[in-house]
Amino acid sequence: MVFLTDHLNIMASMMRVCLILLWIRIVVQPRTLQCKAVQVFPPVNFTLTVSALAQVLLSWKLSPNQEQKNYTIRYDVKILTPVFEEYDTMKTHSFQTAVLHNGFSAHVRTLLFHQGLQMTSDWVTAELQPPPGAENTAVTDLSCVTHFTISSTVSLHCTWLPGKGAPEDTKYFLYYRYETYMEECQDYIKDKWNRNIECRFSATHIVPGEIDELIVIHINGSSKYAAIKPFQQLFNQNAIEKVNVPRNVTVFLEQNDLVATWEKPLSTFPKGCFEYEFYLINLKSGNKQVSKTYSHDFRLRIDVTCRYSIQIRANHYMCAVNGFWSDWSEILYIGENKQENLIVWSLAVLCVSTCCTVTLIAIACKSAF
Repeated sequence: MVFLTDHLNIMASMMRVCLILLWIRIVVQPRTLQCKAVQVFPPVNFTLTVSALAQVLLSWKLSPNQEQKNYTIRYDVKILTPVFEEYDTMKTHSFQTAVLHNGFSAHVRTLLFHQGLQMTSDWVTAELQPPPGAENTAVTDLSCVTHFTISSTVSLHCTWLPGKGAPEDTKYFLYYRYETYMEECQDYIKDKWNRNIECRFSATHIVPGEIDELIVIHINGSSKYAAIKPFQQLFNQNAIEKVNVPRNVTVFLEQNDLVATWEKPLSTFPKGCFEYEFYLINLKSGNKQVSKTYSHDFRLRIDVTCRYSIQIRANHYMCAVNGFWSDWSEILYIGENKQENLIVWSLAVLCVSTCCTVTLIAIACKSAF
């Protein structure tokens, strides 16, 4: 009986396997054969064009030999250099923002979709060569800072060092691009060889309050003795903003508590977009304390017999990536060193008493004579 049951179970398992194989043959194999019969051709006329500072236009066309009936066609794009990136698109063009002083390369292929199956073509590649220039002539250590001004514009200040191989007669020229706007610097600061090493824009077309928009900085140069290699760098506008100082800072004592209040920095961001550091020094003991808060007031139990100095600074929080901390606010003082005041008062009393004693002695002596 047991043998018969095992035999029936084996036969049932074999039947299930046969049914699965039959389903694969009936359903899947025709679709596979149908897909294999369709040839997927790579895109044609793949080109790279510099369309703006640090911007490349990738464009291509569908192969004229490609069968399109009943198929969905997309394109798989890979940016190889300077930074790897992969994405797909239905368009036959794409804009990419990237630094180009070391060149740019990418490839693209056709993706064909039909009834849940995907087929791909071979890759086609295009490349932009690095711009000419002698080694070590490009600028180094480029850094930039933006600042939201009282006139509701954004200023820009950049500094750099000349390349180690740059001749003494090198002239550097800085440009910035924000979205579609580009501008050349007109206000430079020079080093002892009269080479530009700083640039200031008191006002720019950078839009305050935008989130994670890129600022393109491009610096090229000229010299009688060498071809100067250009340099580009991309900056997140929020990451290089030096935040303004908190406004209307006030401090007062409430029983044994120090209480500070302030307003958000001058900015287009709402007040919930900032964090603050509170810097407190006990001028009697010399103890220093830095506390962080996300509100616009601060309360702390203190020793009311001591005198304190207070400063506050701000940075982005939540709404944007951290920028540069603001400068500290002006120093405010609160409290009195009562022990020191007692000593001063005691000395004053002692001086008065001494003067009075000396005067009385002098009068007594005069009367005696």
